[in-house]
Amino acid sequence: MVSHTAYESISVDVEDSIATIEFHRPEVYNALNDAVMLDLSRAFDEIQLDREIDAVVITGEGEDAFSAGADITEYAGPAEEHAHQEDRQELFYEMYQKPLDCHAPVIAKVNGYCVGGGLIFAMFCDMRVAVEDAKFGVPTANIGQIPTGGSNKRAIELVGEAKAKEIVFTAGFIDAEEAERIGLINHAVPREELDSTVDGIIDGIQNTGRNAVKNSKRALNQAAQAPDAESAREFEEALWWEQFASDERRELVDEFNEGE
Repeated sequence: MVSHTAYESISVDVEDSIATIEFHRPEVYNALNDAVMLDLSRAFDEIQLDREIDAVVITGEGEDAFSAGADITEYAGPAEEHAHQEDRQELFYEMYQKPLDCHAPVIAKVNGYCVGGGLIFAMFCDMRVAVEDAKFGVPTANIGQIPTGGSNKRAIELVGEAKAKEIVFTAGFIDAEEAERIGLINHAVPREELDSTVDGIIDGIQNTGRNAVKNSKRALNQAAQAPDAESAREFEEALWWEQFASDERRELVDEFNEGE
């Protein structure tokens, strides 16, 4: 079993094959500074080694914010004072990809503001469940910047080009109801139902073929990123045969047939 300890700005708890990651910077709305990103990178690397994990849930400490995005204090001053900024952006890009590349489904449990880099990070999770009073936005234009980390393509995949442009160009916020309507999140729920809704999704994941879920994630990711339908189909076919040859498939089919 992989040890998930000694993080500076997050915690990682694993129970019943579910990993829960929580940001611990509520005093700054769980902003993503270098320490958080490095902690997250290590956490996902360790989760990737632990194939017993069925799902990952990410949330923020407190009731105000999932994450308010990048720590803007780290962007102040003229560009020539930021020789390391290109490397930081590469770190952010690599980190944003890790929930998507993780072997297990990753759920962003949005308990408040989900803004800027926080929203970008949530977009790279497989699913997003939010409280009804959550707010979403990418106000990068307000500080003279543009979205980064591969987020422009990801946003268009989730909500379409026109809506992605509106959200970015206006630097405004949308509420959870609107976010659900446009497909940015899966569910907008009352705060008192956030835990049970996420738990219900996890129960569904754990009550199916666990490896089938993980291979389905691989197939769906490839389908979204493939250059053409035929490339997606070839990858899908290879995974289908891999799963067909598994003990899990044989056992579950036998159980299904015996239950008839």
